[in-house]
Amino acid sequence: MDMRRLFLFLIFSFSLFVLWGAWVRQNQPAAPVEVAAPADASIPVAPARAPQSAVAVTTVAAAPVEAQKAPAGKKIVVTTDTFVAEINSAGGNLQHLDLLKHKDTDDQSKPFTLLQQKDAHIYVAQSGLLGKGLPTHNAEYAVAGDEYHLVDGKDTIEVRLTALDSSAARVTKVYTFHRGNYLVDVAYEIENLGAAAMLPSAYYQFVRDSAPVSGSSKFVPTFTGPAVYTELEKFQKIEFADIEKNKIKLPANPDNGWIGMLQHYFVSAWLPPSKGSREFYTKKLDGNEFSAGVILPVATIEPGQMGRISATLYAGPAQTKLDAIAPGLGLTVDYGWLTVFSTPLFWLMAHINDWVSNWGVSIILLTVLIKLAFFPLSAASYRSMAKMRVVAPKLEQIKKQYGDDRERLNKAMMELYKTEKINPLGGCLPVLIQIPVFIALYWAILSSVELRHAPFFGWIHDLSATDPYFVLPIVMGISMLIQTKLNPVPPDPMQAKLMQIMPIAFSVVFFFFPAGLVLYSIVNNVLSIAQQWYITRSTEAPRKGGAKA
Repeated sequence: MDMRRLFLFLIFSFSLFVLWGAWVRQNQPAAPVEVAAPADASIPVAPARAPQSAVAVTTVAAAPVEAQKAPAGKKIVVTTDTFVAEINSAGGNLQHLDLLKHKDTDDQSKPFTLLQQKDAHIYVAQSGLLGKGLPTHNAEYAVAGDEYHLVDGKDTIEVRLTALDSSAARVTKVYTFHRGNYLVDVAYEIENLGAAAMLPSAYYQFVRDSAPVSGSSKFVPTFTGPAVYTELEKFQKIEFADIEKNKIKLPANPDNGWIGMLQHYFVSAWLPPSKGSREFYTKKLDGNEFSAGVILPVATIEPGQMGRISATLYAGPAQTKLDAIAPGLGLTVDYGWLTVFSTPLFWLMAHINDWVSNWGVSIILLTVLIKLAFFPLSAASYRSMAKMRVVAPKLEQIKKQYGDDRERLNKAMMELYKTEKINPLGGCLPVLIQIPVFIALYWAILSSVELRHAPFFGWIHDLSATDPYFVLPIVMGISMLIQTKLNPVPPDPMQAKLMQIMPIAFSVVFFFFPAGLVLYSIVNNVLSIAQQWYITRSTEAPRKGGAKA
């Protein structure tokens, strides 16, 4: 039984560790503001490239591009069935993006805003060309209209922007939005106007500050920052602090993969063509801003010829099914180190939800299935605890008989366990096995965008958020208290007090947990109480009857 209490203590310690880590991150000092360098740090320097033919070529200058302030530009609004996007003619960058099928965190009457550049918060998708006389993300573009709408009967809408100050080439930047998904194709059409062949490069990047997501809980740890994926080195999250300290080791010379920016529930990622040379980069910019992007080489463009380069932007919810769009993109759903358990648990819960159409009911039914799977182990545990309750008076007599003689006391207790055929560790294994399941379901509920703003009933309007009235945590604490009454009283007074305090402590900790996870805990406790009461009654009855006889 000491081991069982140890495991309960480990669960409690894990909860405190989560809260402490979140508090430290919330209260850490802000990063120092660096003085801006004379060069424009937001424009990457292209890697050196060998010409692809014997013809002389115009290549990228190795020196940093001189800083230039982008013009104010005008706003171009694009509306589809999934997006309301704003493109600025200054740089042709995607500076604002509303996701129409997802609600704002604080005001659910508004759509969720993923990309934006206002209120001292910046998170934008930029792109440009590298080469003498070619437009960067600070160049000015001309566009035919100010508003574009995806009309019925059309699956795509195209926005074409023409660079105004490109002396070396005629450059058109083309955005293509698609119906029914979160993909945007961003391409460059480059017509060489010079007398020599060109060998340019294109870069696609995100620029974001390190501020936490608006509305995120101070006590629930979620990752915000860049991520990169290649088939060789797999998925890698990148901390903003590591970028600032120049401690990042990105994949070298990859011919596949993507780079993105993560936040709780949502992801944006630049997806280059599946195969081809590329170079990933991250950089600390002025103030509290960071960039993360990819540089793609453009094939040699002969004089008078046209070249083209394209990459796809994904900007939307993080979901496991994103692997169908690009390998590894589904890993942006961060289930932590227990992904091997979280993924099938959420898969099963999603299939149940397809049937019942209520995520709260799905959690309840999933809990019942988990309880049935662990029924034999739980039954063995509860039988062991029932036997311990029966012999509790004998253990108390032994304790009084041997007093402070710990050696003789332990020996007498082991002899009693042997006589009564009790395994004192019989209740530990089920607890040990269910801890990973509990933590895995915690991450599945915390990280799955499908549960965001998913109602249950009554006052529970969002299973991914805390119970606004703390009713569920209090009910869970009561259920734990009932469980404690069914368990044998520990012989150690200190352990007995600890077991009395645990329900209260867990209730307080669960005040900050998602309502869906608390709901799982309540249902699990209720089922455990019913199973334990039945087994305890059936185990104690014959012994009490024999004692009366």
